[in-house]
Amino acid sequence: MQGHDSIFLVGPMGAGKSAVGRKLAEELQMQFVDSDEVIEQRTGVDIPYIFEREGEHGFRVRERQAIDELTQLPGTVLATGGGAVQDPANRGHLAGRGRVVYLHASVDQQLKRTRSGRERPMLRGGEPREILEALMAIRDPQYREIADVVVETDGRRVTAVTREIRRRLEALERP
Repeated sequence: MQGHDSIFLVGPMGAGKSAVGRKLAEELQMQFVDSDEVIEQRTGVDIPYIFEREGEHGFRVRERQAIDELTQLPGTVLATGGGAVQDPANRGHLAGRGRVVYLHASVDQQLKRTRSGRERPMLRGGEPREILEALMAIRDPQYREIADVVVETDGRRVTAVTREIRRRLEALERP
């Protein structure tokens, strides 16, 4: 991919950014990085703990620094946290330093995928459907603003989503 040698995955929690990112990086023989994992490695604690101790604002400050650094790495597939696009600086770095793929997932799909597994700090303190709907209302336009490609992930396997991303990105590179 001429001029845009990194791929940045954005989208809501449960869209499959990490799973798709790992598979895409493997297929393209690129480095995979997950911004949330980098933040956890740097701090030595998990994201829920950061939210508990520093609040969302403290986490977002750490996330902004990580996104700035990680978007400068060459040949990288980067999976971002669901709220990374809320920061205008992050949107600028993502849009300006690589190809942005928005992995879109419906609220129903997000609910199914976030029921088990990692604790999600943004889903605390309320009814998950209402929280996810409110987050999508704010974030969906921000994802779309910077996306080079939008790929639907509902009910799809990682390999199918990865195949579509590759096809769509290759089409962008053709004259």
